[in-house]
Amino acid sequence: MSEICKIFIVEDDLFYCGLLGHYLSLNADNEVHKFTDAKSCLLAITKIKPHIVTVDYNLPDHTGQELLKKIIEIDSSINVIIISGQEDVKIALTLLKEGAYDYFVKDEDTNEKLWNCVNKINETRKLKSEIEGLKNEIKSKYKIDTILKGNSEEMTHIHRLIEKASKTNISVSITGETGTGKELVAKAIHFNSAYSNRLFIAINVAAIPSELIESELFGYEKGSFTGAQNRKIGKLEEANEGTLFLDEISEMKINLQAKLLRAIQEREITRVGGNQVIKLNFRLIVATHKNLVNEVKLGNFREDLYYRLYGFPIALPSLHSRGQDILLLANYFLTNFTFENKMLPMEMTKAAKEKLMKYSWPGNVRELKAVVELSAVMADKNVITEDVISFGPVDTDEKILKHEMTLEEFQKEIIKSYLKKYNNNVVLVAQKLKMGKSTIYNMLQKNQE
Repeated sequence: MSEICKIFIVEDDLFYCGLLGHYLSLNADNEVHKFTDAKSCLLAITKIKPHIVTVDYNLPDHTGQELLKKIIEIDSSINVIIISGQEDVKIALTLLKEGAYDYFVKDEDTNEKLWNCVNKINETRKLKSEIEGLKNEIKSKYKIDTILKGNSEEMTHIHRLIEKASKTNISVSITGETGTGKELVAKAIHFNSAYSNRLFIAINVAAIPSELIESELFGYEKGSFTGAQNRKIGKLEEANEGTLFLDEISEMKINLQAKLLRAIQEREITRVGGNQVIKLNFRLIVATHKNLVNEVKLGNFREDLYYRLYGFPIALPSLHSRGQDILLLANYFLTNFTFENKMLPMEMTKAAKEKLMKYSWPGNVRELKAVVELSAVMADKNVITEDVISFGPVDTDEKILKHEMTLEEFQKEIIKSYLKKYNNNVVLVAQKLKMGKSTIYNMLQKNQE
C-alpha cells in the first residue's frame, strides 16, 4: 500500500479551488484539503501536517510570498507550490530563492503541470523514506551489542570504549590478534557516530602489493604511468566526509608513511601524476596485529606517524581469554548458519562444548565461526558431538596418506589453506610460514593465469 500524500490547496476562487482539488483527488493516494484563505491554512498545518501546499499568489489576507515564509517557519520540509494569475519572472525568481518548490502561471496546462509536480515530489519523498529505512536498518545491524557479541568483562570494557570513541571524531587505533574482529569494531564506531550517514571505506594494506598501495590510497591522473588510461579516485578521497579504515597499517612501507602523515596532518592530497591539491575531511581508524611501539624501535614505522595515529587506543582481547563468550559465540554462529541454510535447529553436546572451551583458538573469532559451520555440516541427527569438531587449517598427515603430491603441490595446499584461515593476509601468512611474500604472490598470480 502506498503512503498517503497530504495536499493543501489554498485558493480564494471557489470554482478553481474545487477544480484543482478534484483533479488531484483522482489519485487515490492523495488526501486533498481545500482552503480559501491563508489564516485557515495556517491553523490546519500543525494539526494535519501536509506534505504539499499549493498557494494562490493573491489571497484576501496574505500574499503568496507572506504565506510561503510562514509555512517554512512552521515546517521547512513542506513543499510549497505557488500558483499565480500573472506571469512575473522577478516574483517567480524571488519566491524560488525563498524556498518555493515551484511556480506556475494559471493557464490551460496548470492541472497537468501540477499533477506532474506532485508526482515528482512524491517519488522523491518515497525515495527519501526508503533511504532512511535502509539507514535505520544499517544502524540497527551495527549496534554495538549486536555486532560484537560477548558478555565477558573484557568485551563489556570494549563496548564502553567503542561508545566513547563514537562520540567524537578522534582517530582510533585498534590492536589485537588476527581474527579478533578489528574491522567489526571500526564499523561499530563508524555506524554509531556522526559519520554514520557517510561512507565507510576500508583497505587492507597487507593485501595490496607495495608498488600499488600509493595509487590505491591517493588515486592517480590519466597518463601518470603506463596503464593509467583513466583517472582513478583513491581511497582517501572516497572517504571524504566519511570514515577511512586502514587495516594492517604496520605493513605500510616507510617511504609511503611520510606521504600518509602529511595527508593526515594537512587534510589534503595530490593524486599520483597530478598537481591539483584536494582538501579532505575524514574520520581515520587504523588497525594492526603488531605492536607498533616495537615497530618504531625496529625502524619499521615512523615515530611521528605513530603518535598521529595513536589517538584513542582499543586493544581487543583474544578469544581464548574471553571464557564463556566462546560458547555464546558458538551458539550464535550455529543458529545463524542453520537458519541461512534452511537446516533444522542444532545443539551441541556437553563434551563438544568442553572441547571448544579447551582449545587455544589461535585464529580467534574467525576460526571459531569456521569450526562451528564445518561441524554443523558434518553432524548427524542435528546434534554436534565432539568427534565432528576438528581444528586446524589442514590435516597434513591425512592428505599425505591419501594423495601423492609433489613437494611444490603440497606447499601450494598449505599456502592456500593459510590464506583462507587468515583472510588473504599475505604478509601474515608469510610470517606464519616463514617464507617470502613474493613466493605467495607468484603462486596467486599463477592460479589466476
